[in-house]
Order: sequence, then C-alpha cells, then structure tokens
Amino acid sequence: MTAPTTDVVTELSPRLSPDELACFARDGYLVMKGLVSENDLHLMRLATRRGLEGPIGPVEYEADVRYPGAPPSRTAHGGETIRRLKEAHGRDPVFTEWVSRPEIVGRLEQVLGGRVVMPLAHHNCIMTKQPDFGSETNWHQDFRYWSFARPELVNLWIPLGHETERNGGLFVIPGTHRQTYARERLDEALFLRTDHPDNQPLLDSKISVELEPGDLLMFHCLTFHAAGRNHTQTTKCSAVFTFRNLSNPPQPGSRSASMPELLLPAADLS
Repeated sequence: MTAPTTDVVTELSPRLSPDELACFARDGYLVMKGLVSENDLHLMRLATRRGLEGPIGPVEYEADVRYPGAPPSRTAHGGETIRRLKEAHGRDPVFTEWVSRPEIVGRLEQVLGGRVVMPLAHHNCIMTKQPDFGSETNWHQDFRYWSFARPELVNLWIPLGHETERNGGLFVIPGTHRQTYARERLDEALFLRTDHPDNQPLLDSKISVELEPGDLLMFHCLTFHAAGRNHTQTTKCSAVFTFRNLSNPPQPGSRSASMPELLLPAADLS
C-alpha cells in the first residue's frame, strides 16, 4: 500500500459505495483509502508536534489511566509520558475544516442516517503511543462510559503515520457491534475478560488494522477494539473524533453533555 502523493484531495465522492456500506454494517469498521491529503497530514503533524513539545494542555498522561505498561504515577520514571492531547478541535483549524468537508460529512450522514453532530466531550483528541511507556489498551467498546439516547455513534481515526501491530496499532473484533454481552463477560472496568471461556471465539477472530498515511478508519462505538504497546522507537500519533446523528442527543447532566458540540454542514448527496 502506498500513501497518496497529491498535496490536496479533490473531487472525492461524498458517498460510500453500496459494498462499503454493507461491509461497515456487517463488520462495524471500515478502512477508506486516500481521504487525507499530504497537506492535511502535514498540518495535523505540526499541531501534534506543538502540543507534545510544550506540552500544550489539556493533556492526559499514561500514568493517569494506569493501563498495563503505564508508569505507576506522574512522579515515577516515565510518569510524564503523554497518552493523548485533548481538545484537538481547538488546537488547529485543520481538524475542524477537514471533518466538515463533503466527502467526510457525506459518508457520516450515510452511516448515521441524517445530520451529523461532532461531540467535543469524547475523543476530540490526538492519541499518542510512545515508546517504552506507552501502555496497552484492553478490549473495550467506546460507548461503555458515554451517555446518549442511543448507542449509535461512530469514530473516525486518522493515522498521522504508519500503524501496525508492532507500533501499537488497533485491533478490532468484527461484528461485535451487532451483539449483546452478559455482564459477567466484562470486568469491573467494562473491559472484555480474556479469561472468560465465552469470549475466546471473539478473541480468536481479532484483526490487526494496519493503516498507511492517507487512510481513514471508521468504526462503530460498540465495536470491540484494543491496542498493544509500541515496540519501536518512534511515537505513533492518530487524530480521533466522534460523531452522532442530530436526533441522538447526550443525556442531560452527563459527561457526554459537559462540552459544546459542533453541528457539521449538510453534505449534498444528490
């Protein structure tokens, strides 16, 4: 696979093909090629570099989440390793301008079934998987801590470089957005239990999602996904945003309703 070589993405269709729609409905994730131009990637990388070098807050540290492999505290060795730069929407205009484009909004409208809103309380960040102290992320569904009228949201994952299993790229379990799971199959933090026998067929069907610069990953908020550690010496970065249908509001008083939201311009699908 090769990254796009043009500086600007032009004349892209605002629609997913019938086959792409069917694949997303079946698997709960979809990789689309060539939707992020080299120029946009350059601007996103610059914003990321500025945020990491400052660092420019708000940020989340690996020590804050205490996932496997993370430092035990911020004062420990590696304790100031950044896990994500929060509030990407406000870090550089490139992010908001890019998600508002017809070729992005149109695809989201197809999947979500109407006008699209971008919540700023969830994701809206640049995920970093750093060498040495970048932690593992266990199997989870993003909706576990969200509060909306319906569990019908999708995420867009923009790799700012190559993503593989070796540098902590994502794993997904296809089709898990279409199933329900008994509470005993999840641990106290609502991660999928790897020691539960009923979960083994799911774990055996996991797929490593390898991404190139210019790719775009869309996945459902109920699709189980995970990520390992970065075994290279280069930091891996990805911009991530969440989207909902206008008719699927956050629950009042919840964390999902704690920040403003962005109503995206309607795409022309005629």
